[in-house]
Amino acid sequence: MRSRTRKLSLIAVGVVAATFLGTAAAVAAPAIDNGWPYASAAKAHDDKAYTLAAVGDIACEPNDSDNAGNPAALKCGSPSLGGYAAEFATAKQADAMKPDAVALLGDEQYQVGKLSDFEGSFEQAWGGLKFLEKPAPGNHEYYSYTKKGDNEAGQNGTGYFAYFNGHDQSGAPNTSGQAGDDTSANQGWYSYNLGNWHIISLNVECNSAAFNNDCSTTDNGLLAQETTWLASDLKSNRQECTIAYWHQPTFSATTAATSTVAASAPGAGGQEGQVADAWWKLLYADHATLVLNGHEHAYAHLKPMNPDGQYDPKHGIPEFIIGTGGEALDTLAKNADGSFANSNVVTGYDQGYGTMKLTLKEHSYSYSYTPALAGAGQPASALNYSDSGSGECK
Repeated sequence: MRSRTRKLSLIAVGVVAATFLGTAAAVAAPAIDNGWPYASAAKAHDDKAYTLAAVGDIACEPNDSDNAGNPAALKCGSPSLGGYAAEFATAKQADAMKPDAVALLGDEQYQVGKLSDFEGSFEQAWGGLKFLEKPAPGNHEYYSYTKKGDNEAGQNGTGYFAYFNGHDQSGAPNTSGQAGDDTSANQGWYSYNLGNWHIISLNVECNSAAFNNDCSTTDNGLLAQETTWLASDLKSNRQECTIAYWHQPTFSATTAATSTVAASAPGAGGQEGQVADAWWKLLYADHATLVLNGHEHAYAHLKPMNPDGQYDPKHGIPEFIIGTGGEALDTLAKNADGSFANSNVVTGYDQGYGTMKLTLKEHSYSYSYTPALAGAGQPASALNYSDSGSGECK
């Protein structure tokens, strides 16, 4: 366990307990020490236990005039999606946690995250928690969507930043706010503190015009600058415990991401997962406590891993995939005998929607995940799943 002097305090969301780990009402927004635009009222340090709710992949595309030409199967109301019922269920679950902060793990709004989409869907369910929300963007906030008969241009984060950071009368986003900076030099990565916890939100959507379609972490591009920032942020951090989150996971749990690359290999989720391998190496060297991701529409709890995806109980970082915010569900990747394709998956759930609760103590944490709503066509027993446990900071 590393010993660090304390600095500022502040606030992000999992049928078995993990033995290898050892175990809302809206309130005033807590202070953030890197990118939070409002004054801090938090104490420099305390031993309070903080509640962090975390989830991604949330809101269906509203069936409104702005989306009139888009396929009905991709909109709220489609029987193949979780729809409003799911996003309201997960928001209610998060609110009941009375969180100090809510970590949003990307793809907050489908299909391309226009401002009107955020206002017509995400806001309806999750708007009551808005000033506790610490988002990271996903591919649906940046990239175009041209699947399943749809043809929508990518927003490059415009709707995402306009919603979370505010905007002018024409809809142009403010250049800073609770989603971090929206500038040519910073596309919404930032860090903040909750008691003895340092929490980092990253943007991995590098195959976009905002990043110059440059996914290198070592050249002079924007993603390389973000990676350099991460290294500097970790070096200057004085909190004992660290969480990092971004959208596409480095290591995979679902069939959608494992068709060409072994599930346990770095970057199974595509180029963004490969990019995040560089971040995993930095976090591993810094003895980070947890990594949270979305993108895969399921819940998965993975063992502590080194950057090669090997089980490392002493120094490895556990990964939680929490892509069950409400939009839709994917299928967990399994072998013919029913075991998980990625042997590092301890437990997983793909039958319903839910939000993770993390309780962050001074030197340790506990977590719990239970579903808030079963998926379409799932039996009532789908709501019986749970995963909980605890661990210590390194």
